[in-house]
Amino acid sequence: MKNIQSAILLFFVFTFLLGGVYPAMVTGCAQLFFPRLAAGSLIADKNGRPIGSSLIGQPFSADHYFWPRPSATGGHSYNPLASGGSNLGPTNSSFLKLVENRVRKFHATGIVLPIPSDLVLASASSLDPHISPDAALAQIPRIAKARGISEIELQQIVTTHVEDRQWGILGEPRVNVLALNLALDNLAP
Repeated sequence: MKNIQSAILLFFVFTFLLGGVYPAMVTGCAQLFFPRLAAGSLIADKNGRPIGSSLIGQPFSADHYFWPRPSATGGHSYNPLASGGSNLGPTNSSFLKLVENRVRKFHATGIVLPIPSDLVLASASSLDPHISPDAALAQIPRIAKARGISEIELQQIVTTHVEDRQWGILGEPRVNVLALNLALDNLAP
């Protein structure tokens, strides 16, 4: 009986400490030292309204925007409640047909150069907010035509939005699609 009482007491103590005190301390420290990150890294429009997060991809399909990586989430694209890859292997016929259709879509927009893989392959989470600089540059002719602006101006915008490797060693250079598209919207008409 004494062992059962000790086990129940430890259960409640650890539930209180690890389920209440510890999460409250971590949340408080995060909000104190990293308030923007703790709030979800939200990006606001020019009126100050939050329109998205720099951490989660969003669907863009209009010709005058940069397109993100494809999403394999269930229900609808970029569904954070269904985050995950498609689990289709590189020899799966459904996967090959899906990639072929994505390549065909880009060729239909006028892209003739080799299409960067991140424009036709979903990330592991299917919520990746970034594309490679090559993927952004490959889309410039389509966007320049749709917006009626010069390709050189678009190249400059892409170049200024390239994020370097994290801490100089982790990952690859990348471009946040939402930030890039907001920069396009902020251009004078």
